[in-house]
Amino acid sequence: MTIVIRPIEPRDMAEIRTESIKHWGSTEIWSLGRLHHADRLSGFVAEANGAFAGFITIHPDAGGWQCEVITLSSRGTEPGIGSRLLAAAEGYAVERGCRRIFLTTTNDNTHAMRFYQRRGWRFAHLHRGIVDRVRMIKPEYPKLGIDDIPIRDEIEFDRWFDDTV
Repeated sequence: MTIVIRPIEPRDMAEIRTESIKHWGSTEIWSLGRLHHADRLSGFVAEANGAFAGFITIHPDAGGWQCEVITLSSRGTEPGIGSRLLAAAEGYAVERGCRRIFLTTTNDNTHAMRFYQRRGWRFAHLHRGIVDRVRMIKPEYPKLGIDDIPIRDEIEFDRWFDDTV
């Protein structure tokens, strides 16, 4: 199987919208109380044998010293797609001179927590109750997540590129 990781192009928008709605209920993604639009961000697409197999989106923070991964989704059955997309985001951050790359996931997503830790990412912060606050703005945000765990918090993971932290 041939896997290609490439920058997001306009032709990918329908797939990105479909995946975003499937996994997050919308193309509007909340992270740390900030709204992002998954279909308007830079990032990378994975193709397996020429077919869409996943994507990752990235938002460089103001000042340029860090980048945030906003979404990561892999639909392919081929192992390693998520890892390759995450590595592409890390390379993007390094190329732009970022010292840190970070992301958040909700407290119910234990699969993601294991995934990031296995790839060298570390727990950085617990943002207790932040999803409850977002729900005041977006009441349709689900109250229950994976395995019927109440969604309340965001867990922040990060990687530093200077190896001092």
